[in-house]
Amino acid sequence: MTATLTHVSGIAANEPVYRILLIEDDAADALLVEELLHDTELRFELTTSTSLAEARSELAALAFDCILLDLHLPDVSGTDAVTTVRAMAPHTAVIVLTGLSEKQAGSEAMSAGAQDYLVKGKVEAELLRRTVRYAVYRSHAERAAAEAQSARQRAEENARLERGLLPRPLLDTSTVTVTTRYLPGAEQALLGGDFLDVVEGDEGLLHAVVGDVSGHGPDAAALGVCLRIAWRSLVLAGHHGTELLHLMERLLVAERGTQPLFATCTLLTLDEKTSTATLYLAGHHEPLLTAEEETLEVPAEHGIALGLVPGHREWPATVIPLPDAGALTLYTDGLTEGHNGDAGGRLGIEGLLPLINTTPSADPAAHLDSLIRQTRALNAGRHTDDLAVLRLGWDFRQAARDAASSPPRDEARRP
Repeated sequence: MTATLTHVSGIAANEPVYRILLIEDDAADALLVEELLHDTELRFELTTSTSLAEARSELAALAFDCILLDLHLPDVSGTDAVTTVRAMAPHTAVIVLTGLSEKQAGSEAMSAGAQDYLVKGKVEAELLRRTVRYAVYRSHAERAAAEAQSARQRAEENARLERGLLPRPLLDTSTVTVTTRYLPGAEQALLGGDFLDVVEGDEGLLHAVVGDVSGHGPDAAALGVCLRIAWRSLVLAGHHGTELLHLMERLLVAERGTQPLFATCTLLTLDEKTSTATLYLAGHHEPLLTAEEETLEVPAEHGIALGLVPGHREWPATVIPLPDAGALTLYTDGLTEGHNGDAGGRLGIEGLLPLINTTPSADPAAHLDSLIRQTRALNAGRHTDDLAVLRLGWDFRQAARDAASSPPRDEARRP
């Protein structure tokens, strides 16, 4: 049988009200504890259960600050009672009530996870007051420490994932500027399966990729890291276009195991000498081209996402001419699938382009930051998805002028 008593007339009105669960099958001992609690002048709400089964129901329905636990219950006894209660309420302070003859029971209970213990018959009001307050404080401190440790681990995991998903661009002579942004879909969430990379090949071409593994969580992130590393390695080994996508798909199929994961991606090769870019879209949307302060979506042919139909191997190429000065922006759908500020509408490319064209763009980094803030404000947390953005900017005329005014490399090395 469970009984609840509320008593809030403590000495200090600003003292918290302690929600206490007493698990005690002896009615006389339960009454003694209740009277002692009144004498402590703590502000408290007391719920009494006579068995672990009754206590389980109370703990499932309510949150308590402190549990006063008798070690001899009808359905459990000894340290098993402590470990069971701790499993049911891991963030609640547990104070064990022991008998006069149980010299070792208190220390064993603390080893099992109790914050403190009291010996029946030797408890006074002041001792009970101090014990309850200290046990609750210690429990809160342990929980805060656990949350801080979890936050540190999350930060370390994010840092490791960032190194895998968001590497430094590997550039040598290219005059193209690279600006990237990556945000997880939810606050404090780990990075997901979106990935991006930029590499300058030995032939002087600039290669870029943006991809998105289906799903969320560590499995998608791990597969995203594998694909990103494979892409860089294969590009540096001279693989490009359809052959590169085929090899990435083979890796995806091998690494995903029995999970139904797939990936979309955009491959881009930028040739500064010919002022062209070659696109391969594997289930991904078109990039955005900025020229003369106007941004438009690039018309391009589409191929199927990696892993949906393994071995299909149809990813057509699209070659687009580039303006003398401009930018290409590759992104994942976290930038467009959020809400547009209305109850049910999505932002989409139709809503994104006006935001881009009305946001000051002199500083690429500030432009991306402002754009992301606006899209997230419109979404208001209603849709959660990871977001990756890669912007490549260039001014071929200025680069040519700089090259013409610079001394040859051999002369530059002379003392």
